[in-house]
Amino acid sequence: MNNNKYVNGITWWAAALVAGLSGMATAQPAPVEELRPGMLIGYLTPEEMPHALSLIPPAPEPDSAAFAWEQAVNKNTLELHGTARWDLATVDNDLSFPNAAGTFSCALDMPINEQDTPYLYQLLRRTLPDAGLATYSAKDHYQRTRPFVVNEQPICAEGTEERLANDGSYPSGHTAIGWAWALILGELAPERADAIAQRGLAFGDSRMVCNVHWPMDVIQGQIVAAAAVAKLHSNATFREDMAGAAREIEHYSGKGFGTNRDCDAEAAALQIVVER
Repeated sequence: MNNNKYVNGITWWAAALVAGLSGMATAQPAPVEELRPGMLIGYLTPEEMPHALSLIPPAPEPDSAAFAWEQAVNKNTLELHGTARWDLATVDNDLSFPNAAGTFSCALDMPINEQDTPYLYQLLRRTLPDAGLATYSAKDHYQRTRPFVVNEQPICAEGTEERLANDGSYPSGHTAIGWAWALILGELAPERADAIAQRGLAFGDSRMVCNVHWPMDVIQGQIVAAAAVAKLHSNATFREDMAGAAREIEHYSGKGFGTNRDCDAEAAALQIVVER
């Protein structure tokens, strides 16, 4: 073997690796202004967001079979107060960043933060208002009473009782956000789509465990999420950020770089069944 060719080959490979890592470290999405403190402006204008009121059925009536079922589910979830599943619901309730960035860190087996994965980090931040605010045409119309107001039991979002009591329960904005993230990330990392979907579903279940949403709030929040993600794909900037996030996931996912959270503890919490 020609030693010069061998050395030159190794040198070229090392240079390419360094260049690739350098590019990964320096690539940044365009900066975005805040809609309000801590929340970035989304990709969609208010006019472009799906109209939840026209997409989902009316909220269950108090004397309906659907509401009787929801009350039975709520009774089951109240029993999880104080368990590891309640603790995870408390973490899921916090949509502030950097906390929320860790939601799918275990499912993706990678760190998600502003420094290492800026495209993915910004993608999550910008799609939060797109999915969450899309629920409000229905929320404001139905003004459904939240379960903790009915059952007078604690919620995992301690200190927000008054605000939530005046914010419609149907559909769930948190669920819409979590499921939109699951749909987006499942597309970016199809080999991990099952784990991502399971975590996205659990994120919605956390709203019931938290005692702030009824089951139908969660189910219809997922419908709004799917409509929002479909709309997002028509946005060129969203598609560009998806491409950047895909590169970051390819580089970090499953490569031993660590995660934002204790994945063993999260897995144990998710083993606690939310009965329906």
